[in-house]
Amino acid sequence: MKTPAIICAALLAAACGCRREDIRSVTVEMRGLSERDVPAVVKELGRYNGVKKNSLSWDIPAGKLTLKYDSMQIAQTNIRMAIENAGVRVVYPEKKDGKAGH
Repeated sequence: MKTPAIICAALLAAACGCRREDIRSVTVEMRGLSERDVPAVVKELGRYNGVKKNSLSWDIPAGKLTLKYDSMQIAQTNIRMAIENAGVRVVYPEKKDGKAGH
């Protein structure tokens, strides 16, 4: 009888300890961004779970898009790839510290 109770307690503890969301913000710089690129980028980002579609904030003159995303569902690299799939070139920061990532 103790075994099922122990298993249930362990499962409950594991479920409570799991992270369900990790909302982050990222600003993506894009070369040559124009108003006509916006629908294609929005459409491509809409294919992915985790991108908070209502958080898209465009700065067309500066060529930047700031958005929120759930890092438990999508990585920044996927966001950048989605934008490039829409035909807009993303500016990747130059790595100077010798570590992986952007």
